Amino acid sequence: MTASNTLDALIEAGISGRTVLVRSDLNVPLAEEDGTRIVTDDGRIRASLPVLEKLAAAGAKVIVTAHLGRPKGEPTPEFSLAPVAARMDELTDVSIRRAEDLVGESAASGAESLAEGEILLLENVRFDPRETSKDDAERQELASELAALVGEGGAYVNDAFGAVHRKHASVYDIAAQLPAYQGDLVATELKVLQRLTESPERPYTVVLGGSKVSDKLAVIENLIPKADALLIGGGMVFTFAKAMGYEIGKSLVEEDKLHTAKGFVKLAEESGCRLILPTDIVMAASFAPDAEHEVLPVGELETGKHGAEALGLDIGPETARTFAEQIRASKTIFWNGPMGVFEMEAFAGGTVAIAQALTETEGFTVVGGGDSAAAVRTLGFDEEAFGHISTGGGASLEYLEGKDLPGIDALTA
Repeated sequence: MTASNTLDALIEAGISGRTVLVRSDLNVPLAEEDGTRIVTDDGRIRASLPVLEKLAAAGAKVIVTAHLGRPKGEPTPEFSLAPVAARMDELTDVSIRRAEDLVGESAASGAESLAEGEILLLENVRFDPRETSKDDAERQELASELAALVGEGGAYVNDAFGAVHRKHASVYDIAAQLPAYQGDLVATELKVLQRLTESPERPYTVVLGGSKVSDKLAVIENLIPKADALLIGGGMVFTFAKAMGYEIGKSLVEEDKLHTAKGFVKLAEESGCRLILPTDIVMAASFAPDAEHEVLPVGELETGKHGAEALGLDIGPETARTFAEQIRASKTIFWNGPMGVFEMEAFAGGTVAIAQALTETEGFTVVGGGDSAAAVRTLGFDEEAFGHISTGGGASLEYLEGKDLPGIDALTA
């Protein structure tokens, strides 16, 4: 990022009365309640509002574009941003208006009548198939129509770090249509990720969870040489366990990744990175909140009451204590992925232990978006107790894999 394409540079240049198109990350979970769809986790909305409010306070006419879910290129009521607009209106004093389409009549009239200091939220950008098209001309056509809403003298701000790994019209192509700037949220995310990859204070510990090794192959490979310790939890544990010769019952496993898991064990040894795997697991009779369960040593997972029919749904208490001790002794900690099925109280203990330890260490802590960020909020932790909670999800992981991010490249082209 150069000093000339920061949000502050845009505001200092004077934006009162000008229209600014902001790409925000408003991809939040929704649920039905009394016949109305509501936002169940507003973390990304709250993270996006400061930039929108900053622009509105400077007198800009703010148009927001964002996606929600995967509607497959056509208007789908369940993926409408209407509940998001309602929640935004509850969280800010700035006037929030909503268009009923993306670049149609409602969007055009809304943009034309927008007053200084107001925010107009366009409908889900993925309702238009051109947003995600592999055809450059189709994406550029949509970008031109979005730019037309802004008009002469306007600007574009990308503040959706969670989407910068996508070569989409509202993320990549639009930056060639308007003067483009980096939002504060994106700038903060990049600064944190650079700290993790380029200059982490040591000891540096990485905690990875989630269901599949395949989701984090490149991250594991790229971070093992950089980290002092790698802690593995979640469903991916069982691929490692089986690769090391343990019986795992009916637990989740990726048979085609057993060789890869063995390779990671060897890479950790060669790199001087401590690869810490669970020593005990919470084994359950079934995947259910009220399932009968027991804690078993990792080498005896099929010796319990339900034998080979049992499945692992959380790391055990001994493992949780070991992981917590490692976290508290570290100066930099990156956590991505829950340790178990935290949505079920009986299998949330490991994830709670990790989150608790992160609030107790004196080190710099980063919660890596997605399910981890949701777990922090769902389990009732104070977000201020963590160094940084990413909104990035997949984008954060791709950065840590060493990949280029199209949305970032477009801002510096």
